[in-house]
Amino acid sequence: MPRPSRASDAVLDVDEVVFDAVEEIPPGRVSTYGAIGRLVGIGPRRVARALSQGGGAVPWHRVVRADGTAAEPVRARQLELLAAEGVPVRGGKVDLAAVGWPDRPPPARRPDVRGPGVPPGGDAGDQHDRPPGRCGRTQSRGGLTAS
Repeated sequence: MPRPSRASDAVLDVDEVVFDAVEEIPPGRVSTYGAIGRLVGIGPRRVARALSQGGGAVPWHRVVRADGTAAEPVRARQLELLAAEGVPVRGGKVDLAAVGWPDRPPPARRPDVRGPGVPPGGDAGDQHDRPPGRCGRTQSRGGLTAS
């Protein structure tokens, strides 16, 4: 019998890491695909794929979209399982502020990149010297403009 390829092993390893993280979500708490992905170092779509293809043995129902909604194919069953655990759901959305896991830290402040001596909302005056960005737009004193 042929041995699975290394790529297959890697996929199974990633799936197992996802399953391990999902098993850590306590009853009555809910996480998002993105939060689980950040914990294990992969993207949210990869988390969703792992759970959809083999997460039946873990509490998959405790993972929802970033806006608190359940995926359409499993919505009714997922909301039923969450309700049985006492998870607050309003208008088809889980109240992630109340039951989100892991506890969300406050949003990080964006670094002040204006430079010294530039007042908030002020213009550093050197923005127009930057090369065009990847989206084909350049930065000018008046903001982003199409190039």
